[in-house]
Amino acid sequence: MAVWIQAQQLQGDALHQMQSLYGQHFPIEVRHYLSQWIEGQLWDAIDLENPQEEFKAKRLLDSLIQELQNKAEHQVGEDGFLLKIKLGHYASQLKSTYDRCPLELVRCIKHILYTEQRLVREATNSSSPVGGMMDSMSQKYQQINQAFEELRLLTQDTENDLRKLQQNQEYFIIQYQESLRIQAQLTSLATLPPADRQLREPALLSKRATVEAWLTREANTLQKYRLDLAEKHQKTLQLLRKQQTIILDDELIQWKRRQQLAGNGGPPEGGLDILQSWCEKLAETIWQNRQQIRRAEHLRQQLPIPGPIEELLNELNSTITDIISALVTSTFIIEKQPPQVLKTQTKFAATVRLLVGGKLNVHMNPPQVKATIISEQQAKCSVDDGILNNNCVMEYHQTTGTLSAHFRNMSLKRIKRSDRRGAESVTEEKFTILFESQFSVGGNELVFQVKGRVPFLVPDKVLWPQLCDAINMKYKAEVQSNRGLSEENLVFLAQKAFSSSSNNPDDYRSMTMTWSQFNRESLPGRNFTFWQWFDGVMELTKKHLKPHWNDGAILGFVNKQQAQDMLMSKPNGTFLLRFSDSEIGGITIAWVAENPNKRMVWNLMPYTTKDFTIRSLADRISDLNHLLFLYPDRPKDEVFSKYYTPPLSKAVDGYVKPQIKQVVPDTVWLHSVSRDRSDSMLDADGDFDLDDTMDVARHVEELLRRPVESQWGGQQS
Repeated sequence: MAVWIQAQQLQGDALHQMQSLYGQHFPIEVRHYLSQWIEGQLWDAIDLENPQEEFKAKRLLDSLIQELQNKAEHQVGEDGFLLKIKLGHYASQLKSTYDRCPLELVRCIKHILYTEQRLVREATNSSSPVGGMMDSMSQKYQQINQAFEELRLLTQDTENDLRKLQQNQEYFIIQYQESLRIQAQLTSLATLPPADRQLREPALLSKRATVEAWLTREANTLQKYRLDLAEKHQKTLQLLRKQQTIILDDELIQWKRRQQLAGNGGPPEGGLDILQSWCEKLAETIWQNRQQIRRAEHLRQQLPIPGPIEELLNELNSTITDIISALVTSTFIIEKQPPQVLKTQTKFAATVRLLVGGKLNVHMNPPQVKATIISEQQAKCSVDDGILNNNCVMEYHQTTGTLSAHFRNMSLKRIKRSDRRGAESVTEEKFTILFESQFSVGGNELVFQVKGRVPFLVPDKVLWPQLCDAINMKYKAEVQSNRGLSEENLVFLAQKAFSSSSNNPDDYRSMTMTWSQFNRESLPGRNFTFWQWFDGVMELTKKHLKPHWNDGAILGFVNKQQAQDMLMSKPNGTFLLRFSDSEIGGITIAWVAENPNKRMVWNLMPYTTKDFTIRSLADRISDLNHLLFLYPDRPKDEVFSKYYTPPLSKAVDGYVKPQIKQVVPDTVWLHSVSRDRSDSMLDADGDFDLDDTMDVARHVEELLRRPVESQWGGQQS
């Protein structure tokens, strides 16, 4: 069902939210009469951060205007005449608004469509049978929304109390002025004759006593009102702190974490629309309470009454300033991260955003954002910018309510590296791009220095389960596979990482891995690190083994001894595929077969990317006739035949096309295990050296390139 049809069925607050999406920037009538056309366009195909996409946006704008004009021309009748004029007016209005900035039209419509889809989805979920059984996420959102409603009621209550206090204080001041007037009259009686003074003085004294008694009572009442109001503000600020902690320290931090993981292969971090709406509600509520507290302070200054209220108001002012400071500094975020790997003289982009910019009117004095690149060492002192085109003014987008700065053409200058030669490699030295700005809130009333991130919060070591989650995510993303690393795979990796022989996963749950163990110290007996080995496995699988990994044909994470134990109980010709322990980015075939002396497991020298560029894994397995069953018992053709290269065609014009075919020479089977290894096809570990067998294959290829003899058809080249 079209989104617009469903959107028109929204009710209550959802309908109000939908209607608020429209206005002069994009009339709701345009959405209505062009709904099918609008929903049929590829708005998401346009990258709003790429200025070169502007011509696509301009084409869509022109098409939209043409559609409106066509719609207007086809209107007939009395009602149609009015609609014709209105649609023609909208066509002119949209052209005038967006002709110079067509990307803003795309931004506007994308925001409208996204919000409509969200509102429809939320309404559908709440009305469906399973809607009542809300998951934890929707429960959390409901709790946040309930807290906002409580804050709204509290703020409205204190606003009412503040107005009442102001009215009472104004009346108190009037009565106080009356008491001063009475006192002045009493003082003037001294100039009158005694008879006149005695006649008028008793009434004035009585009136003064009445007014002063009232003032005394009212002063106590005002003080109580002030204290009650301060206590209510304290309660509001406590709830505000709690709500802000949930949104900033939980939800926003989780978004940032998802953004980090997305850069390493995790799922997309999700949009910021909900977070921005929450942060804007926080900003609005905080600012309302701050203004109330300032008005209460102004009333106290107008009419000082001895008591604890001055200290309370100072505490409230300090607290509310801390809260708004935390909100502004925490909601300056990097919406679109720069690439993780940067090269000098290569353009790159990034986007920063202030989630509360619209509500706090920061855009009234557009702040400038500056980007600098710093190393961990340089973070402790002043540094050079290091980036070209590193200054950008934040822009406010009326249609989406976002305040952001889009750095489109940044590039690195030469970077000063640390002088610690030999301590760490270039790839280990950490750099960060730091975004900084200064925001003024409330007409320069409050000024905040903000940074887009805290640099170099990198742990010295991580728990093994955490590392497992990360490398599993990275593996699936790199290989582009839904099949990740099993618990058995992770145990194998733990054995390799910690030089352990334990097969129990629980033995590794509390173990930690340092950066040195991960990618600085070589594995025992090897000249490469744990990460270099694992990265090699990912690259090989991604480039050459992906379909076989997805099919479950590659066990992969099995060492030589495990492979032998698994195969010895299987029939001859059973084989498995495992990643090489001794070579980065290598995979080997282990199979069980009869030797003249005894039954044993054989291992081919590992294949690498270089080998698979010559002949694929499936074809190599097809070539080796002694490989019969993929472990545990699957016929190899059943698993690999769909990946075999089709047979070569027959000779044409007397020529036969050459082919490379993998062979294991029969002579290898004649070698006794006790014979000198130098006479065999085995390497020092008892594996076949395929260099010799490839020499045989190349020799066959050379023979096939020669002219065909008469016995092949009687034709000469």
